[in-house]
Amino acid sequence: MRKIYFLLISIIFSMISYAQEIKGTIVDEFGNALPGVNIQTLKSNKFAISDFDGGFTIQGNIGEEIKFSMIGMEDLIVVASQNMNVTLLQSVTELETVVMIGYGTAKKRDLTGSIVSIKGEEVADKPNNNVLNSLQGKVAGLTVVNSGQPGVEPDVRIRGTISLYQSKPLYVIDGIFSETMDYVNANDIKSIEVLKDPSSLSVFGARGANGVIVVTTKRAKNGETQISYNSSIGFKNITGKPDMTNAQEFKYLYDMQRANQGAPPYPYYNLYNADTDWVDEIANENALFYNHNLSFSNASEANSFYAGFGYSNEEGLIKNELYKKFTANINDELKVTDYLKMGISANFLDTRLPRLGGFNTALNTTPLATPYNYDLGVYNQLPTDMGAAQLGNALLEVEGKNGTQLNRDTRIVGNVFAELTFLKNFKFRGAYMASLDFFKGRGYLPVFDVYAAETDNLTSYSGNVLTQVNQFNNYKQNLQQDYTLTYEKEFGKHDVTLLVGNTRYEEYYSAMSGTVSQYAPSYNEDGIDTNQIPNDPRWWYLNVFPYGDPETRFSNSDQWERATMSYLGRVLYNYDGKYMLNASFRNDESSEVRKSQNFWAVGAAWEISKESFFENKYVNYLKVKGSMGEQGNQFTSLHYPTYPLYVPGQSAVFGEDLVPAYILAFRTNPDLKWETVLSKEIGIEVGAFENKLTFEANYYDKTTKGLLAFIDGTDKFYGNVGEVNNHGFEFIASWKNTVRDGFDYTISANLTTIKNKVVSLYEDGFDYYSDPTRTYAGQPISYFYGYEVEGVYQNDADVLLSPTSNVGGTYGPGDFKYRDVNGDGVITPDDRTNIGNPTPDFTYGFSASVNYNKWNLGLDFQGVYGNEVFRSWGNGSSFAQFNYRTDRLGAWTGPGTSNWEPRVNDGSGYNRLNSSYMVEDGSYLRLRNIQLGYSFSSNFLSKMSIKTLKMFINAQNLVTWKNNSGFSPEFGGGPTRFGVDSGSYPVPAITTLGINVTF
Repeated sequence: MRKIYFLLISIIFSMISYAQEIKGTIVDEFGNALPGVNIQTLKSNKFAISDFDGGFTIQGNIGEEIKFSMIGMEDLIVVASQNMNVTLLQSVTELETVVMIGYGTAKKRDLTGSIVSIKGEEVADKPNNNVLNSLQGKVAGLTVVNSGQPGVEPDVRIRGTISLYQSKPLYVIDGIFSETMDYVNANDIKSIEVLKDPSSLSVFGARGANGVIVVTTKRAKNGETQISYNSSIGFKNITGKPDMTNAQEFKYLYDMQRANQGAPPYPYYNLYNADTDWVDEIANENALFYNHNLSFSNASEANSFYAGFGYSNEEGLIKNELYKKFTANINDELKVTDYLKMGISANFLDTRLPRLGGFNTALNTTPLATPYNYDLGVYNQLPTDMGAAQLGNALLEVEGKNGTQLNRDTRIVGNVFAELTFLKNFKFRGAYMASLDFFKGRGYLPVFDVYAAETDNLTSYSGNVLTQVNQFNNYKQNLQQDYTLTYEKEFGKHDVTLLVGNTRYEEYYSAMSGTVSQYAPSYNEDGIDTNQIPNDPRWWYLNVFPYGDPETRFSNSDQWERATMSYLGRVLYNYDGKYMLNASFRNDESSEVRKSQNFWAVGAAWEISKESFFENKYVNYLKVKGSMGEQGNQFTSLHYPTYPLYVPGQSAVFGEDLVPAYILAFRTNPDLKWETVLSKEIGIEVGAFENKLTFEANYYDKTTKGLLAFIDGTDKFYGNVGEVNNHGFEFIASWKNTVRDGFDYTISANLTTIKNKVVSLYEDGFDYYSDPTRTYAGQPISYFYGYEVEGVYQNDADVLLSPTSNVGGTYGPGDFKYRDVNGDGVITPDDRTNIGNPTPDFTYGFSASVNYNKWNLGLDFQGVYGNEVFRSWGNGSSFAQFNYRTDRLGAWTGPGTSNWEPRVNDGSGYNRLNSSYMVEDGSYLRLRNIQLGYSFSSNFLSKMSIKTLKMFINAQNLVTWKNNSGFSPEFGGGPTRFGVDSGSYPVPAITTLGINVTF
């Protein structure tokens, strides 16, 4: 009996030890009681909330971890004990976040402009080899147009297109100016700041007008040694495949076309009777994508060291495209004394670039042809009447030329700095930075015999009988020196930061390229050309011996250098945390223009919610702000536009000698200066409902003064001859809420409107034309220019009752009816008009994320609205016979059959004129990214000495709702020609599985 009592007592004590009441009190850092704190035992998963006096009681086990969390306070995990006294620290809110502003930092709360900060973890797990791709749809005012081709940089613009020559922003990576961001590994990024407003941009002077994207890479945290490994693997596939006719549909339309042209039926259907999908023939289904990233960090009081390494392997959507990329990032900072800090950083990039192709040929090729003749073991030539002279065999280009171009880009970027603090409030920083880029390549042009079915013979592919070698070597060197002196002082209610500095930037570029062909063919008794250059990389050099014919050797070179010297200053002033004033100034002197220029900005903000009269139980934060200033844009179509070169002119005869004369390529303009952009912004920031809701609205206006342009007429010169305006609104909203401990969600959205207009351009009637776009005063930049289609002529009476046409040749029933824009009764080139605008009315993005215990789910959507794209393929736009879009099955065949699709007659030039028929709606909505992840618990990981472990599955570009015919609705380009769909390459859907682990 006594044993039974002892056993019962043991069980009771055992139960008590595992189900105790743990009590305690929670206060803030000032000793104030904290009611409403969420409390959770991590092992037994019990929940409680602190009372009005900060006290709490929770069922749990002594020694297990308890998590304390509350909005506005930092989360805290401690080991459970009896009579606990817990102190929670106030969290650093988004408003208190320190952001990079160029040559320094500032609290976001103290800014007078609209800088957007993105954390590195938001882009780290995305399957993009260029970080810029991951910013699409995330930032108001930032437009990112992606290309699906491996290694190709996206088209990036901030608040519209301001120039004829340069639209992309400046990238500043750890203080180093750069034209690209491809050498930055997303896993090494701490934060990205997008600078859009005048108060933050003017300090960049002649490089600031297009906006600036500032990247800060990771540093080690004090007292912590950490090793992290991230890896993901996945597959890429084509989306939005265009609808093209199959063999039966092609024959139907081709027979109709030949009849319309008065030609006899096609006589070679017996030779060309396949049903080939050429896109499928060259496509790389389930293209492999994987990357591996390893980082190590260690920090002490005296030294902070971080090293990150990344390797990625990306197959293209076309067979045999393979992009390899290796990156390395090293940051080391040494605290020499309490007053002196020194550091060094280095980035390394090595990429192997694929021989890039496109799908344009595959879309245009007739489905009747077979790619390969297995009986003869050679590729087939396309039918003579169906594009053989204009289109190559797409599969031959992909398979036969596989590995015949070896391109490699190697870049080294370094930064050495020293920072001295003296007289308590002064800080001097000197930095020397360099970027060295080595881009080189070698290639080989093989010769092929292809089978021509019409003649039943082998013939040379594209008429080429000579093998050829190409070689190039490009070198780019950028050197940068920054010297800045900063004064920071708080006295009373005043907080001031002053900055003065001097910076020098030098660029040097040189390039050499050449080709050489083999000697004339010499065939041996087996019919082999013994003079062919071997298809072996060992021989792919310009001096290839003994195969290269010196008479065919051709080489070229290009080189330039320039330098900029600048002086800058900035003041940030804050009074009582309520009133903010920012001002900046920069003077730039450039070797390319003869005049130095000044750039400036001033901004002010008022945090109304800190005023004593402001009492609102719903609105926690309210700030109004505004800024204006001037920034510059230092780009033209060539370097040194004020120092023209000499070119051959008319020759002169002196006696019996013919002496060549040289003249200036264009007139010198000593008054030429960089474009100046006058920017204005006014905005409001709101935080409400305990800052769960944040909202920001900004109005921006950017006017390019002294637009740079080359006047190509009787008088040729570069001048400041125009004005361009961009204006619009930006809206940003976010809702963050914690339902209970372990369950929170965030919903955010942004929208930007864009209105672009060329206010003036040189003189009345002057324009820039880049088929199919035109830039002209009174219109948006780079609008589509052509004839407006009103319908299709239905019969002869319709033709007679319409204006006559003097363009495009003969026409009749079934052809386009163009609108007589000027009303003179005749269709002439003067009737061409604005048929579409590639600049959208607005861009937008919205996202949602949910965290539930160890699970997290995130969704990102992105889209544009109100723009058009110009379809340059599938229009019957060539005299050669190409494949048809399936829309052509609805072509006009008689009165009333169609009032949009003209009759099938691709040989006629009338329907091939640039017109609104080729313009399509470019609006779209895309499920940009969806990710599901699971983070393992710390209790589970501690047994394996692992700090964090997360597994995730990610899908990108999974669905796109669009209205155009092409693979993708987004198309980049230059400032004067963008939005043109050439049918070349899709933006892929990418599905990846990944793991992140930290030791």
